[in-house]
Amino acid sequence: MTEKIVKGGEFLVKELNKKDIFIPEEFSVEQKQIADTARQLVENEISPNIEAIEGHDFELVKKLFSMCGELGLLATDVPEEFGGLELDKVTSMIVAENIAPSGSFSVAFTAHTGIGTLPLVYYGTKAQKDQYLEKLVDGKWVAAYCLTEPNSGSDALSAKATAVLSEDKKYYILNGTKQFITNGGFAKLFTVFAKIDKEHFTAFLVDSDFEGVSLGPEEKKMGIKGSSTCSVILEDAKVPIENLLGEKGRGHKIAFNILNIGRLKLGASVTGAGKAAIGESIKYAKDRKQFGTSICNFGAIKEKFANMVGDIFASESLVYRLAGDLDVNFDTLDKSSTDYYADYEKVFEDFSVECAISKVFCSEALSRVVDEGVQIYGGYGFIQEYPAEKHYRDERINRLFEGTNEINRLVITGGILKKSLKGELPLQAEAMKAFEGLMSPSLDEVDPSVPFEKEKYLIHNLKQILLILAGAAAQKFMDKLQHEQEILISAADVIILIYAIESAVSRAEKAYEAAGDKKKQLLLAVVEVFTFNALESLSKAAKQAAFYIEEGDNLLMILSGIRRYTKYAPVSLLNSKRLLADSIIESEAYLF
Repeated sequence: MTEKIVKGGEFLVKELNKKDIFIPEEFSVEQKQIADTARQLVENEISPNIEAIEGHDFELVKKLFSMCGELGLLATDVPEEFGGLELDKVTSMIVAENIAPSGSFSVAFTAHTGIGTLPLVYYGTKAQKDQYLEKLVDGKWVAAYCLTEPNSGSDALSAKATAVLSEDKKYYILNGTKQFITNGGFAKLFTVFAKIDKEHFTAFLVDSDFEGVSLGPEEKKMGIKGSSTCSVILEDAKVPIENLLGEKGRGHKIAFNILNIGRLKLGASVTGAGKAAIGESIKYAKDRKQFGTSICNFGAIKEKFANMVGDIFASESLVYRLAGDLDVNFDTLDKSSTDYYADYEKVFEDFSVECAISKVFCSEALSRVVDEGVQIYGGYGFIQEYPAEKHYRDERINRLFEGTNEINRLVITGGILKKSLKGELPLQAEAMKAFEGLMSPSLDEVDPSVPFEKEKYLIHNLKQILLILAGAAAQKFMDKLQHEQEILISAADVIILIYAIESAVSRAEKAYEAAGDKKKQLLLAVVEVFTFNALESLSKAAKQAAFYIEEGDNLLMILSGIRRYTKYAPVSLLNSKRLLADSIIESEAYLF
């Protein structure tokens, strides 16, 4: 693993050295064993019971949670002192990815281990952890996170739930309704957000057995039908004062920082789901015959497979790049310090942009993969008997979970602007250099015989596009830029795709050194396929932003720069797609 300290957001103004990225090819023996443990649990215990889980057999779900606890799969992020394993974030992502093919159970699992358990881990007192954590780690209790309300979704701080200190000052009396609560129907411990005296947004640990706590009916959902989703109703709920989590009035810090890790874990989960969907599609395409041959032999189907692999390769690359960067930063912290979790929180805050990128890119990559999966199945993809239909329905929630993708795009650009204003990113100075470069002829030459050289040069140029757009937007709109959502969302798409392309290219370049001849060919192929596809989307977003920001000669100048900086010649594109497709058809699984 790299030892270089990377700071959040700096990828936009610095070149990435392949030595400074963690890649899946570097998983340790122990990490591979943990992945196998999770995979075997899904194959042997969960998948055979999917129908029962989809039918809301929550007693079975709780039994499976206990199995997860026995195997240590609920313990990755919990300190050893409280029965956990306290493993690194890379390992935590490995578990989330390999549980993902379990569908609805994966949703329950990730909600429990992420937003359900981590508020207590990061913000709880020792007494609170002693009381609850071991029960969550062994699977005896399931946890849930209660933030959303009927009238406060993305605008979480507008929550109406209230908390008032009782006359004897022993309890907080909570009133309100929390909506769309994952695991709500069988969770024992809720992290509930409410405003003390209608003013101080605060978190509380609420046992489902507390007086005044009740549940609404299960929601009838489009997908993830086997997960529990219901309202948690608080009617004069009596919560002991010692169950206040963190500090009074600081609930927003808990809510938003926990969402950061939730977004990263979701990126890992949907990557695992994508791999499973690809495997199912390959098997079907090999079995399905039309015009006297398996449909996997048709170029139209092969192209779909190649694009699917490219998307998941990039998803996987950026998830583990980010997890690796977080681990290096966490390793610098003093665990014995009383400020350890406060410092831990600051690391996640620093990488809030990358966490949002993980959530948006990976969820949308999965959406493309499962959509193509239905297309490969044809009419059978629309029939519930076949897995493609379930993959398609289950996918849709991921673009809503952990903040909608629109909100996350605004988190990305908002985070970058905030870092620039605070002097943490030299965005303005780099934008000025980018404008100067736009006025100068390019004398750089790229040696096409050097693997990945043309992609690395492209990445440098794409960052210049972002800097030019950011500089033009800041100059025109100044402090009003934060309200120009159309511009910010287009800019976010450019940022997201820069990070994804750079992650994929750097991973491939690093893995290339130790790869055999066949693997080297596959790495070159997947990078070419993904870069070409991503570049088309990035170019559209950049041009859209330019039209939103400028007009006249300034617009023409920026458009000219976009054309110049998005030049890329994937001369082996068709061969690359065919190589990827033939290889995954042969292996009947995702390749990397």
